[in-house]
Amino acid sequence: MRNIVCLISGRGSNLDAILRRAREENWAQALDARVAGVISNRADAAGLQCARAAGVATRVIAHGDFAAREAFDAALAEAIDALDPALVVLAGFMRVLTPRFVDHYAGRLINIHPSLLPAFPGLHTHRQALAAGVKVHGCTVHFVSNEVDGGPIIAQAAVKVHAGDTEDSLAARVLAQEHRLLPRCVRWFCEGRIRLEAGHVVARGLDADAQSVLAA
Repeated sequence: MRNIVCLISGRGSNLDAILRRAREENWAQALDARVAGVISNRADAAGLQCARAAGVATRVIAHGDFAAREAFDAALAEAIDALDPALVVLAGFMRVLTPRFVDHYAGRLINIHPSLLPAFPGLHTHRQALAAGVKVHGCTVHFVSNEVDGGPIIAQAAVKVHAGDTEDSLAARVLAQEHRLLPRCVRWFCEGRIRLEAGHVVARGLDADAQSVLAA
């Protein structure tokens, strides 16, 4: 069984999208894969209840309990490794990870970011997009590297920026695409259709259209 471990910090909407897709497509039978555990750095993360409702084991490792980032990452890695992960998914995990942690999971650590990377890394991406006057915005799933919001891109989904858009209206359309894109990329990984090789994404049986979606 391929174990997927998801890391969250908040409401867990992307986690919920993965769990729903896994249930609807019966990943346990079709892919020999399952979400084996959900770990949060915040005890009040709403996504923990989502995981529990789906029967998925949860754990809280509060970053505030550790004096140094390295100590937190070491404890986090210990908890993840206990679940024997094939893939670790940052599904709204709001912590910068240390190089040692990232290197430990090289090739099996993916993240979703609410912009069309490399544009607008970091926080407040929708505000940045509106301020820049871009006509297209979106989200990106990528393998994690030691560059914050960097790393080889797996797939992207784009939305048009409408006249009169606010941060909230733009964020809502982007989030809808996140909920489509991230589970799709997790499935591709479990199917062996994407992998990281020499710093590049190698895709098998996927065309460019599959990895790039434009929504209204």
